[in-house]
Amino acid sequence: MPHDGAAPMTETPVLDNLLSLTGEAVPAAVALLERAKDVVRHAVTQDGKISGELIETHQTAAHGLAWVATYVEALRQMQGWAERLQADGNFGELEQLIHQITFGEYLWQLYGGIPMSQGELVRPQDIGLNQDDQRAMMLPAVMVLTQTGNTQAARMRLVEIMRERTADVTFGATGLDDELEMIRDQFRRFARERVEPDAHEWHLNDELIPMEIIDEMAEMGVFGLTIPEEYGGFGLSKASMCVVSEELSRGYIGVGSLGTRSEIAAELILCGGTEAQKEKWLPGLASGEILPTAVFTEPNTGSDLGALRTKAERVGDDWTITGNKTWITHAARTHVMTVLARSVPGTDDYRGLSMFLAEKTPGTDEAPFVDAGLSGGEIEVLGYRGMKEYTVNFDGFKVAGDNLLGGNEGQGFKQLMQTFESARIQTAARAIGVAQSALDVSMTYAQDRKQFGKALIEFPRVSSKLAMMAVEIMVARQLTYFSAREKDNDRRCDLEAGMAKLLGARVAWAAADNGLQIHGGNGFALEYGISRILCDARILNIFEGAAEIQAQVIARRLLA
Repeated sequence: MPHDGAAPMTETPVLDNLLSLTGEAVPAAVALLERAKDVVRHAVTQDGKISGELIETHQTAAHGLAWVATYVEALRQMQGWAERLQADGNFGELEQLIHQITFGEYLWQLYGGIPMSQGELVRPQDIGLNQDDQRAMMLPAVMVLTQTGNTQAARMRLVEIMRERTADVTFGATGLDDELEMIRDQFRRFARERVEPDAHEWHLNDELIPMEIIDEMAEMGVFGLTIPEEYGGFGLSKASMCVVSEELSRGYIGVGSLGTRSEIAAELILCGGTEAQKEKWLPGLASGEILPTAVFTEPNTGSDLGALRTKAERVGDDWTITGNKTWITHAARTHVMTVLARSVPGTDDYRGLSMFLAEKTPGTDEAPFVDAGLSGGEIEVLGYRGMKEYTVNFDGFKVAGDNLLGGNEGQGFKQLMQTFESARIQTAARAIGVAQSALDVSMTYAQDRKQFGKALIEFPRVSSKLAMMAVEIMVARQLTYFSAREKDNDRRCDLEAGMAKLLGARVAWAAADNGLQIHGGNGFALEYGISRILCDARILNIFEGAAEIQAQVIARRLLA
């Protein structure tokens, strides 16, 4: 039956032979990527080597290449997702429409221009491609998909099905196994019952997430999810970490991000710590008895970690740390800081950096730092408020000699790099959760809000916004799950994790921005949750590697 006076759909807009069409389109997109790599590589090569200086000179082209590669990998993963669902008998009309719209939209953007941000569209000619290169991609299957894949009728039908399937937690089969979906259900219930009712008040009042919530998360195993069983964790997969992060961030990004602190600290210790350090720290991290914070960034350095100036000096068998750090998340209530500091005299790059497990006394809102040699203050922020951001000042702060990670100096930057794959996969999952949250509240509002005698959702442009949210959430989800599978199989996945984070962050911001637009003037009012979701979504393009840095890293890997 049509909704609120909408015209009935007389036939499905799903294309015939959809999987065959999209299967033929993938190699065409891959061929465009290979041509783009050749063109950009030629532009940035000097004396037979890739030149960092030339990559910066041709930065738009290099970053555009990163986006092209991200889109092509996304199409690959969506094709794999669709084929697996088809084989399992789960490729229904909703999933078919998501798949079709994805290919219709992303192929057109590959041909005509990809939005790197709200105001930056990178076109094929910006990368150095010409009309012949673009035409070569437009095989018959690609032409069918670009012309008829992402139509208003397809988007309207997708939203019609979404309205009928309100019990569908993810608006489409994810392709994950039953165990992972059981984990999703468990954490979705927790987020709905324990997080969502209070999240907006925490945000508006700039309050720390209550300790009782953190204690409940600890009981559910959030902090020890991927820590091996021999160290007190559950030893589960990175895919499970993605599902948990998604659903907790869907409730509130601050809650979803609490697990990131422990994930980063545990990864550092697992990859770079001594056996004694693993036995000392990992069980407490897993149980939630030890809450960590990452202390890396400094004023005026941002992403240039090699330029850090905070110093660690030996004093007998121990160390003292002196310097200033900023943007330290959840610094007050934590028990241990993973501090990146320069310990090798005479160095001015990453080779002089060491990582320290600096123990501290948990503080409070009123007195965040209580140890000698430690001070700082809160940084007021737009969103991402539940853990708070701080400046942290070290003035001869003492660290035990046994707490030099791995027992060797000069390994800090390398040790940190080993955590980036997991951190970026987890951040991509958080982005999916924030985007899903935007879709949740926007669907509800669009159905409840009446204008000109009918629900907002009946207007094609409103419905199309909701449809594209659902489509791009699934695309980001499949790219993220792919990177998690690569990590679980011990394969290098910094490229894949970077792509997932790059796309996921853009998808979250687009979903939040469009969700606020659907709310109209009410969306601009602080009382509505979408205002918080918009503020929370904005940080995703900045932390764990700003979008520009992420694109730079991806480009360098592609061209290497």
